[in-house]
This record gives sequence, C-alpha cells and structure tokens, in this order.
Amino acid sequence: MNLDLSQFDNLELDNIGEWPPLAKLVLTIFLAIVVMGLGFTVLISDKIDVLNSVEAEETTLKQKYEVKYHVASNLELFRAQMVEAEALFATQLKSLPESHEIPGLLDDITFVGTTSALNFVKLNWQPEIIQEIYIELPIDIEVIGKYHDFGSFVSKIAGLPRIVTLHDFEIDLSKADNDQLKFKLQAKTYRYREAEEK
Repeated sequence: MNLDLSQFDNLELDNIGEWPPLAKLVLTIFLAIVVMGLGFTVLISDKIDVLNSVEAEETTLKQKYEVKYHVASNLELFRAQMVEAEALFATQLKSLPESHEIPGLLDDITFVGTTSALNFVKLNWQPEIIQEIYIELPIDIEVIGKYHDFGSFVSKIAGLPRIVTLHDFEIDLSKADNDQLKFKLQAKTYRYREAEEK
C-alpha cells in the first residue's frame, strides 16, 4: 500500500469504486464508526438504561426477600411475641377505669388523701381530652398538708388498682402555716376509646 497522501486529492463520491485503496480503507473505517455509533445510540443505549433499572430493582427485591425470609424463619417467635404483647395489652386495658368506675375514682383519691392526713381544698374533673386511641380524664387537685404527707399521698396514688398519673406539681410556700403547705397538681386517668365506641 502506498502512503502517498496525494491519493486523497480530487476524490469524488460518485466514483468511489476507483478510489485508491487507502482512501477506501479510511472511508470504510469512518462508515463503520458512524454505523456503530448510531447502532449503539439507537439500539443499545436504551437497553443499557433498562438493564440498569432492572439491576436496581433486583437489589431492592433481594433486600425485601431477605427481610421476608428473616420474618418467615422466625415466624413462630414473632407469633409468640404477638400473643405475649396482646396479653400484656389486655392486662393494661384492665387497669384503665371503665365509664361506670370513673365516679368511684374520685372517692379512691379522696380516701387516699384523707388517710395521708391531707385536707382537700379542691377536687374537680376537667373536660375530657380525646386522643387517637384513648380519652384523657384530668382532675385538678388542691390539698393542704405536710410535705411528707404529700409524699405518702403520691405513693398511695401509685398503688391504686387503676392507672392514675400525676402532673404539674406546684407547692405554694406562701401558705405555709404550722408546717402546712398548699399542694396543687393534676391527676389524669384514661379510658380506651375502642371500648367507648363499642
């Protein structure tokens, strides 16, 4: 093959058959590159995007499979835990007062306060606060007594058979007289909403 570059002078597209061999080779390589580029762009690049998305989906599916396999392999353990959780939930529900027990709760609080040597100034129900799965029943309490008697009262409230929580403690020292202090707090009990709706 002759490397004379003058072979590329005066080449005409109408007469490719009579071009020198080197010019034909360059044209063939150029056309092959163009065809491969167009073929890649038109036929293959879309398929590569599809392949990449399928590979990403495969990874996600493998992760989901691993989670489901873990659950399936521990299914008996999960069932036992579910039964235990349901039993615990039922026990806790029994600790919540039912509608007919609510008035008696005030009597219980009064009894606990008087046995703790406290004098009640105020014991009032406040409006119910409806939450997603339960109803809050706040009670404003104001008592007069000694500090240690108040501690005894709080301890006895915690021992009640129904759930009662104590909030917003306030001690008024200006009312101190003969070691007597004025205590303000809010007690809350709860009712399960589903039981109410039934």
